[in-house]
This record gives sequence, structure tokens and C-alpha cells, in this order.
Amino acid sequence: MTSTLIVVSTFGVGLIYASFFEWWLHKYILHNPRTFFFAQRWFRDHTRVHHMKFKFDESYHLQHQDDEHIIDMKKWALLITAVAAIPFFLATLLLFGFGFEGAWLVAVTGCAVSGLYYLAYEYLHWCMHQPRERRIEMSWVFQRLNGHHLLHHRYMGKNFNVVFPLADLCLRTLLVRSKVSFNQPSGPAVPNVQPLS
Repeated sequence: MTSTLIVVSTFGVGLIYASFFEWWLHKYILHNPRTFFFAQRWFRDHTRVHHMKFKFDESYHLQHQDDEHIIDMKKWALLITAVAAIPFFLATLLLFGFGFEGAWLVAVTGCAVSGLYYLAYEYLHWCMHQPRERRIEMSWVFQRLNGHHLLHHRYMGKNFNVVFPLADLCLRTLLVRSKVSFNQPSGPAVPNVQPLS
């Protein structure tokens, strides 16, 4: 198996895995009160603070500069990225055990995917809540993801993915349009997510 094929395959598997990891973390840690490790604080910071400050109306966008720190998850970055990379290290150990020479590429690519996915989450989420008409905000992909996330703020039990909503699709939490009309924020990067009728 060539190095390129190993990297491409690991990247593809890693992207799918990252979508499901993000979904699980968002649904079961950030939106459900837990008593272990840092989970209570993560739940409080996300559900009780972030979602209460950033709703689904004009307050979806940053209203006060003092609230910037509520947008991101940087303080959890290292832990989240490390936990997300564990399966790639386990796969690498298993592949080394079978004498597979390219096993180290699985670990390196897997860690890169975990890190890049986390950075994409942070950047996209930042742009969603603090729009500045950046070039990325004008893209069709960003606008679809922004509408997807806006609906999550309207329906906290839906649309747990921010970066790649594959897990939302597969696990039946995907919502494309609102069930009822609501006063959504305006702006060039915010698509209309109101009911069609």
C-alpha cells in the first residue's frame, strides 16, 4: 500500500470519525449534565452560558465584546484533540503488531485530522457568532453550515455538528429548516431557515 493511499484513506476515515466524535461530544457532554472530570463545567459553559447568551434571534451574533470568550472552546482544545486521536494511536499499535510498515502514517494523519477538525470547528463557530463578512462567510458551504448551526441554537436537540454534519444525517438529528417561523438574525452569511410554506 502506497504512502499516498494510506494518508488519503486515513484522512477519509478520520473525517467521518471526527463528525461522529463531534456529534457525541456535543450531544452527550455539552448538552447533558455529567458529574465526571470537567464535564459539569463544560455543560455549564456551553448549555447554560453559550446558549443563553447566543440565541436564535439577533443575539445569535455577538452583541457585546465582553462576551467574546463565550464563543470558543480553546481552553479544552488539547484535551479534546488528544481524546479524539486515541483511536488512531490504537490502530497504529495494532498495525505495528501485524508488521505494517506504514503504520506511523496512520498515527500522524489521524492526529492531523483531529487537530485540523478542531481548528475548523473553532474558526467556523467563531465566524458564525462574530460575523465580519470574511471571504469564507460568503461561501455557499459556510452559509449552509451557519444555517445548520443557527437551527441548533433554535432546537438544541438537533444539528449537533458544526463542521461536517454527516453524523447528524446518519443519527437522525439533522434539521434543514425550522418547524415554525421565528425571528432569525439577518446578514449576508445567514441563510433563510424558515419553514417553506
